[in-house]
Amino acid sequence: MALPLEDARKLGWMMLKSVTRFVFMFINNCVAIPSYCIYLLLLQPLRLMDSRTFWYIEGVMFKWLLAMVASWGWIAGYTVTEWGDDVRPISEEEAMVIVNHQATGDVCTLMMCLQDKGTVVRKMMWLMDHVFKYTNFGLVSLIHGDFFIRQGKAHRDKQLFYLKDHLDKFYYSRDRKWIVLFPEGGFLRKRRESSQSFAKKNNLPHLTHVTLPRLGATQVILKTLSPQQENGSLGAGDANLAEAKPRGLQWVVDVTIAYPKARPMDIQTWIFGYRPPTVTHVHYRIYPVKDVPVETEQLTDWLYQRFVEKEHLLAHFYQTGAFPPPKGQQQANPREMTLDIAWLLVIQSLAFLSGYMWVSLLCNFYCWLF
Repeated sequence: MALPLEDARKLGWMMLKSVTRFVFMFINNCVAIPSYCIYLLLLQPLRLMDSRTFWYIEGVMFKWLLAMVASWGWIAGYTVTEWGDDVRPISEEEAMVIVNHQATGDVCTLMMCLQDKGTVVRKMMWLMDHVFKYTNFGLVSLIHGDFFIRQGKAHRDKQLFYLKDHLDKFYYSRDRKWIVLFPEGGFLRKRRESSQSFAKKNNLPHLTHVTLPRLGATQVILKTLSPQQENGSLGAGDANLAEAKPRGLQWVVDVTIAYPKARPMDIQTWIFGYRPPTVTHVHYRIYPVKDVPVETEQLTDWLYQRFVEKEHLLAHFYQTGAFPPPKGQQQANPREMTLDIAWLLVIQSLAFLSGYMWVSLLCNFYCWLF
């Protein structure tokens, strides 16, 4: 059956727009990522002489790359509305960020909504599935010092040992402040059934919109990056040592991502832009790290409580289209997150100019040789 003329036009326009977006992003990647790598390769002498300045420059360029990814969604009308605590006042302090995980678009959403949070993006370390290492952005994350973790019982203990070693080597030496992880250990659609089965066997809460989190990486991060107190909780450490070493983690930021009608956004949607303009809702709740236990049983309970709260937040959102107000308040106050279009244009222009410059230099060098 032939499509009506109007529907055929809409389909044709959508396909043209998707192909155009894909071509632009492909070229964008081809100029931006190699440029990032070449700049850092040429700056290796600076890394030997002044590593702090080197990683400052690397962080700035890393933020620009993430801003390019954010711009792809922004141009398609994929925006973010923020709820709950305001994280900007703690953007210069150290924090661990725990996020629910529904689809590949979660990472893109975080890349967007953290752009206006001070130095967070350039000083951030990500914990991601090892498969991400083999994507177009994997090399950038590898250089930046992100950690790629392999899932599964067979790898768990070894991966946690590698994580601690990675944090010891790279977290403070590269002046990182925030570390982001997805404690569920996988996408909601893949883990929900096994999580619910485990919960039933162990008399734990039945969760639908999130899954029961895994403890390992969270515990390693807390024990490695936070000063320990005698009662097993975490705190600010000895004031007398503040000059000698970093303060350590000060906050845990609990982030809950919600999509309208519970339809997660994946990276394909972000690239091709075939979904109509969509507002993704991000809820923040901040906890002082000194109130977080580190012993296995207590931390497990604490982490489970956070995801039970996420379940309630998401259930309320899917029923009403809004997150509930904080305790003691009559109504919630959502904040529309915005990006500076002029700044995004400058960054994209710099990427294409850099790509043109490197290609010209390579062509001239080739002609000089031959």
